[in-house]
Amino acid sequence: MIVFVFGLLVGSFLNVVILRLPARLMHDWRCQCRELLEIEQDQEASQPPSLVFTRSHCPQCGKAIAWYDNVPLLSWLVLKARCRNCQKRIPFRYPLVEFSTAVLSVIVVQAFGPSPEALGALVLTWSLVALTGIDFDQQLLPDQITLPLLWLGLLVNLQWGLFASLEEAVIGAAAGYGVLWAVFHLFKLLTGKEGMGFGDFKLLAALGAWLGWWMLPVIILLASFVGAVVGIVLMIATRHGKDVPIAFGPYLAAAGFIALLYGDRIVDFWLYS
Repeated sequence: MIVFVFGLLVGSFLNVVILRLPARLMHDWRCQCRELLEIEQDQEASQPPSLVFTRSHCPQCGKAIAWYDNVPLLSWLVLKARCRNCQKRIPFRYPLVEFSTAVLSVIVVQAFGPSPEALGALVLTWSLVALTGIDFDQQLLPDQITLPLLWLGLLVNLQWGLFASLEEAVIGAAAGYGVLWAVFHLFKLLTGKEGMGFGDFKLLAALGAWLGWWMLPVIILLASFVGAVVGIVLMIATRHGKDVPIAFGPYLAAAGFIALLYGDRIVDFWLYS
């Protein structure tokens, strides 16, 4: 129960990251472009809210949300999914992220027990949840998450070897980036189009740094299979053409989480079945 409640709290913060980090990045990029092109800065453009220090507010009416209306999952149920002030609906995605984070946290702790592996796996899982939400919304995998995640994976395996040896982690990071980089350029050479973003390279590199190079085939196959199935379903259900881009990061993240928990069993099944 303690892990579940703590997971709800983390999920509430991840909702903030998913919503506010892309806005802050877009603002920073616009400012940098104006500075580079020597264009006068737009004084009316307000700084997006901070990830930590700005209080939560209703995106519809702008009213600050009281603490008792900001209790993860519970407040959404008590308020019947509506803002107390303007009565506009609160999107289902907020409790979904909170509940999913809590459930995944419980699964991780049950799998690894009270151990350093569990702590590392929780950090990786929470990062994957945030990246999934941002990529679904913006088709963006921010360097501010993927690159620290990559270096942290190398460090935990350097210091403690939690999930792989340092050699396996370094090769995993290099191979994870290199494989998708090669696929990207081969696809572009053959079709003249870009099949994925550079954020996907960095995410797979981060997963390779955490789990080792020998987990990469599992992650790539799982992500490709699920991505293909979901893509076909979306094309049929929404009548989108094949040229409509689909975020690949969430499938990499899901495959990485599965490999984190069950990768050894999957590899053993392939090798010895």
